[in-house]
Order: sequence, then structure tokens, then C-alpha cells
Amino acid sequence: MQVTYWAEHVWLDTHVEPGVALTVSISGSAAGSDGRFTAVRTGVEAPPQGATVLRGLTIPGLANAHSHAFHRALRGTVQVGSGTFWTWREVMYQVASRLTPESYFSLARAVYAEMALAGITAVGEFHYLHHAPGGAAYADPNAMGEALIAAAADAGIRITLLDTAYLSAGFGEPPNQHQLRFSDGTADAWAERASALKDSEHALIGAAIHSVRAVPADQLSTVAEWASSRNAPLHVHLSEQTAENDACRAAHGRTPTRLLADHGVLGPRTTGVHNTHLTDEDIALLGGTTTGTCMCPTTERDLADGIGPAAALQRAGSPLSLGSDSHAVIDLLEEARAMELDERLRTRTRGHWTTAALLRAATADGHAALGRPDAGTIEPGALADFTTVALDTVRTAGPVGRLAAEAVVFAGTAADVRHTVVAGRHVVRDGAHASVPDVPSALAEAIAALRG
Repeated sequence: MQVTYWAEHVWLDTHVEPGVALTVSISGSAAGSDGRFTAVRTGVEAPPQGATVLRGLTIPGLANAHSHAFHRALRGTVQVGSGTFWTWREVMYQVASRLTPESYFSLARAVYAEMALAGITAVGEFHYLHHAPGGAAYADPNAMGEALIAAAADAGIRITLLDTAYLSAGFGEPPNQHQLRFSDGTADAWAERASALKDSEHALIGAAIHSVRAVPADQLSTVAEWASSRNAPLHVHLSEQTAENDACRAAHGRTPTRLLADHGVLGPRTTGVHNTHLTDEDIALLGGTTTGTCMCPTTERDLADGIGPAAALQRAGSPLSLGSDSHAVIDLLEEARAMELDERLRTRTRGHWTTAALLRAATADGHAALGRPDAGTIEPGALADFTTVALDTVRTAGPVGRLAAEAVVFAGTAADVRHTVVAGRHVVRDGAHASVPDVPSALAEAIAALRG
């Protein structure tokens, strides 16, 4: 089946093009079916007969490269009072202790629907909540991961489930009572469980090392080799906190980045998440191996983590992607501009990234980090995943058409998203989600069920 969209304005990687007809080939009926662009025609001044009209700026679907879906239940709660990352973590553990496969499905479905409303068409779910309280396996050892995959399908977005090895409380210490749900005991046992998960049209299976704290050094290569044998994405929390760096030096006499390099973890399929507190040697190692960097500015500022050296990492050769991480907000436009604006605050100079570079981090490079290099562009052959942002709101109105991308990236928000299309099918139309009619109520109900 061929479907035609007519877009008032389209971002075509380097510039805004007015009047573009997008033809999509759609097969099957599932939300995750593999719809692709078959033609992108510019200079089409009026909508062709039968075309679906998209008013605003249409851009490739946004890629949320780092998510912990259950952290959405913390929004508001953890903004009360003061503290650090480590005190925040204690509140997070309490929420994690109450989740079941059924309640996690309900919460994640609502969270992923919120993402769709924000123009996100693919999520990288950094998943480590594997087992029942106390660490016993469910009858289906992957019940929690399968709940996330099903939730993404229901919400109409693609998912890369980054199944996470989390084996230790810190550099060989056994898991604490909260972390027993996370641990498979050994990396070999993790690999055996993770191997039962299978790719599908809307879901890819990747791997993650929670951190150098949580996976003993002699087991890092097991996770890396599992991902390599499947050509799967591999993600890792890296140097988010100075305390992690100090503990790693004390345990191993080297930085976390050097430890990962020494155990074969770095490389072009690998993405370091945060990469906040790095040495010059760390930056050179990451860039020289083309290891990616996923910046999560809204979480990094919410948790007072610090501002990572994103510009230096990109100059060194590390591709940048973006994530909403703890979901203090879910807004990839905010993540994109925050990366630039945080760097301005740090350096007191402007213009570290062009609008095109920020959009690339939020789209093509994010999708590539999630194992989908065929997404994130609007061109024939690419996955037909895209979103349209209104240009007539109080935030975006005013600039001429050729500056629509600047208006969207530096002033637009998730609230300005009008349409989200995945595999050529509307998931969000005119600001309403097609399969989750009342997303706020779905979120409220799912979060209320987790209160102690």
C-alpha cells in the first residue's frame, strides 16, 4: 500500500524545504511494520489529491537513546528538598521494589505514549529490573523485559531493549537488598537469560553494562563479546559521578574509560552514557575508538551531575546522541538545546553546534546508537518514522520558513508536536495518541499504583 503525506515544511538534513510530498510503502497491519519512504518530492506547492496534510515543520522521528521507564514515577517526588545522586538513588530503589511485570507494562505503556506525544519514534530502554523482589527469577525469566517490549508495541514506538548486566553493588561487593532484583549472579548467567530475547519488527535486543561499579572487571568482556557476536548495540553508564572515578582508581589503578578499553568494551557499536567526568586520555580513547556518547542534559542537571565535555568528545570522533534518562522531563528538543546551552554556560561562548548538528544528534545519530542506521533521515529507503512540530504556537510563531528549524530547536517543546508517524502510520495525530486516548490519566493511574 502506498500512502502520501504532504508536508508544509521538511527538514532535509541541512535545510528546511517548503512543500514536500512524502510517499511511503506500508506492508502488513501491525504498528511496527516496516514502512519506508519510497519517494521524497520537493517543490510540491499544494497537497496532491488524497494526501495527508502535515502543517508545521516535519523532521525525522526523534530517538530517545537512554531511558529508564520506571524512573518516570519519580517525577515531582525527587524534586522535593536537597541531596545528591546517591540520595536520589535510594528513592529510586523504593519504586523499583514495587514493580511487577503487569504494573511495569502499564507504566511503560504510558511513558512510551508520552514519548510518542513528544515526537519520539524509538527508545533505547536501559533495562536492569529483571527479577522478582529478593532476586528470584520469574517463571519467564524475561517477563520484565517482555513487558517493556509489549508496552512499546502498544504505544506505537520502536524499542531497543538494552538488556543490562548489573551484578555488583560496587567493584566486587555483592548486590544489596535492593539490587538483588537486578542481578543474574554472573555475566554468563546474564548472557544465557538475555539470549532468550529475540528481535522483532518493532524491537531490537541490545546489551548494556550498567557501569564499571556493577560489573566486575573480569566479566566485562563476556558482555562485550555477547553484543559483538550479535552485532548488537552495547551501552554503558560511564563516569557519571566523580565518586565512581575515584572508586575505580582505588580498585584498578585506572579510570573507568581505560578499564573498559582494556577489556574490549569500546568501539563503534558502543555508547557511553553521560561521559561526564573524563580525563583528556579518556576523551582520546572514546573518540579514537568511535565510541558514542549519549548526553542526557535534563537528568544531568536535575541530579547535579555536572556538564560533560560533549564538544570535545565530538571533536575527538565520538558521535553524539541524546536521552531523557530519568524522565525529569520527556522532551528531546529540550535535550538538544540544553546540550548547546550548557556548553555556553561552561565556556561563556555561543554556537558550539549548528541546528543541523543538534538535530542529527536527536535523530540519525541517536537511531544509529540504537542499532537502526536506516532511521533518522527523510529520504527514499529510510524507515518512514517522522514527527511534525507546529510553527504557529506562542513559542514557534514568527520566524520565516527557512528558520523554522532554529525556532523549533531553540524555542519549541514537546507540547508543540502535532503528529508522530512510525512505519508510515500515524501514532499521534493532531496532538492525540491513537491507541492511548488519555495519556495523562494512564500515567497517573500507573504511578498511583506504585505508591507505598
